[in-house]
Amino acid sequence: MVTRRRAGWLLMAVVATAGLTAAAQPAPAPGPPRRIISLVPALTEMLFAIGAGPQVVAVSSFDTYPPEATRLPRVGALLDPDVERVLSMTPDLVAVYGSQVDLKRQLERAAIPVFDYRHAGLAGLFSTMRALGTRTGHAARAEEVARGLERRIDEVRRRTAARPRPRVLLVFGREQGSLRNIYASGGRGFLHDMLLAAGGVNVFAEVGQEAVQATTELVLARAPDVVVELHERADWTEADSAQAQAAWSRLAAVPAVKQGRVVILGGEGLVVPGPRVADAVERLAGALHPVAAR
Repeated sequence: MVTRRRAGWLLMAVVATAGLTAAAQPAPAPGPPRRIISLVPALTEMLFAIGAGPQVVAVSSFDTYPPEATRLPRVGALLDPDVERVLSMTPDLVAVYGSQVDLKRQLERAAIPVFDYRHAGLAGLFSTMRALGTRTGHAARAEEVARGLERRIDEVRRRTAARPRPRVLLVFGREQGSLRNIYASGGRGFLHDMLLAAGGVNVFAEVGQEAVQATTELVLARAPDVVVELHERADWTEADSAQAQAAWSRLAAVPAVKQGRVVILGGEGLVVPGPRVADAVERLAGALHPVAAR
């Protein structure tokens, strides 16, 4: 089953490929913002990681991390922002998706500055974190966090550089109990970049978008050496993994299935382009190259 949170990620991935143009933004008020609203879970995680958590007064409907964020008021998300509530909370910075053109116009009319988020690859993730640090008065801490994550990912690249690179189908969504509506990483975006950093080759590397809806026929044609399926649920269990493995066993002709290389990775943070990305890359590398894992 495609969860509500994952459905939001799928839509965000589609929007990210649409070539949106940023709307004009009002000039930020002097000094760091004191009341921040974040409608983007990845930015919420970044804000808390760089020390701006105490400035956050509300978050989106999809925020689940860190725990402090779950105790804050919720004001909608990508498709359903509660504009009246946002305005009533008198923010001096609102973090929004680049596709939320109408919301940005309303905030501009109210003279409320925005931080315009664009879904991107790993490099974009780190530049976003640094820009967010500068905007919120936490530039030094943002630089420290970004550099630490970059070092960890570079270390994964170093460990896996000399190893054979398997062809991987990286799945982040499908119907529960079946192989219908499979969503996999295309050849751009942070999931694709994570896979490359972990020492894999994306079977959809030539597809110039973040998400590919793959049929079983397409999976058979691409013949991946490894299938990695990501699940963001915090309560993922061994029984869930067994059910997922059973679903993939129906494609016995796929090399990954034939060789027992269907890997199910469960846990929060795997599909969020935020400060937990180094953890995700390390887990991916461990799945693709167990011998090279720490």
